[in-house]
Amino acid sequence: MALLYVGGESLVRGASTLASRLGLSPLAIGLTVVAFGTSTPELVVSVNAALSGANDIAVGNVVGSNIANIALILGLSCLLSPLVVRAKVVRIDAPIMVLVSFALLAVLNDGGASRPEGSVLFLGLLTYVGFTLWEARRESSSVRREFESAVAVRPPSLLSSTGLVIVGLLSLVLGGRLLVVSAVAMASTFGISEAAIGLTIVAVGTSLPELATSIIASLRGHGDMAVGNVVGSNIFNVLGILGVSAVIRPLRLGEIAWLDLGVMTGLAVLLTVLLYTRPRLGRGTGLFLLAGFAGYSIWRLVS
Repeated sequence: MALLYVGGESLVRGASTLASRLGLSPLAIGLTVVAFGTSTPELVVSVNAALSGANDIAVGNVVGSNIANIALILGLSCLLSPLVVRAKVVRIDAPIMVLVSFALLAVLNDGGASRPEGSVLFLGLLTYVGFTLWEARRESSSVRREFESAVAVRPPSLLSSTGLVIVGLLSLVLGGRLLVVSAVAMASTFGISEAAIGLTIVAVGTSLPELATSIIASLRGHGDMAVGNVVGSNIFNVLGILGVSAVIRPLRLGEIAWLDLGVMTGLAVLLTVLLYTRPRLGRGTGLFLLAGFAGYSIWRLVS
């Protein structure tokens, strides 16, 4: 988990600087590079799991991470400091997250995800990135200033930025491999299913970069960044991570229950409703989300 955290943070910092050198605005970097970069631990772990035949960890990591991103990470962020969301693109992305969640239900309806289905999901990710970059150009100046402050891309040398990316990738590869091997061993040792381990412990471990990014943004009063990071990561988890994993090796639903998928989709719907009906996400919302995550995790580990 430590390697995954260090790797994710290094990759995000290095990639953000390189993206800035290529001319991307802080808003575009925050909505794409940061949101997707914090999901690289999930990508590495799910691909490793798929290649190792640990199917339940590969799928459970994606589903569990999407649950943890909303219930745990946003719950903690709201508890620390109420979140105000003003960015139009975040409010547009939330319904997209819901559609992507239902798309995952449709893909897994036959018991798994094939290579053609994985390819379609990945093409959906490319479409989403293009739409997000186009939509970001129409944001208000106040939202742009918030992301400029939140992303705070500094201009280190090209060599140091490239070095951060390389260190990040190496840490992610090693950390991802260790986490998959350890998760399988834990499941065997303690008599817990690989699905339960993937949905809880592995999912939380791979979500550490999102946790750090959203909590820091929350404490600084950057609600758009905190929520946008979670929403973007959830979309990337399904379209990018599950899509790539299925292309590499077709995935089965395994012991991942439809109730797990229902919790993931229900949280996506709940967050979208909250964003459209409340001026801010307060501490009461945070407590509710955290209580739900604790209850779900305990039920999944002991059932």
